[in-house]
Amino acid sequence: MTLDGRLEADVSTAEDGTTVVRFEFAVTNRGPTPVGLEFPDACKAEFVVRDDGRELWRFTEGKAFAQLLTSETIPPAETATYEAEWVAPQSGGYVAVAELRAREATCEAQTDFGV
Repeated sequence: MTLDGRLEADVSTAEDGTTVVRFEFAVTNRGPTPVGLEFPDACKAEFVVRDDGRELWRFTEGKAFAQLLTSETIPPAETATYEAEWVAPQSGGYVAVAELRAREATCEAQTDFGV
């Protein structure tokens, strides 16, 4: 199984002046056969923001997700995309890490960004 991850962070300002960071985690199947993914709940990817190794924000913190097994298949050369949003971060330089939450497959990516 050959999954390749790419993470992008887009910093913008909402109409009310609030800073918003939108994360997009793209997982591409680089292998010759479809990859089946099983997830323990409705959350398919975790996103974490760190500053000098200290965790500042976690996508799943304080959230509840439907407790049902879900699955999806990524065909060869296709990409599945997962998104998250961090609202009202402090100014600074950060490292974001995204990780696929599938049971038997691993894929992660990271990116540096500034607010």
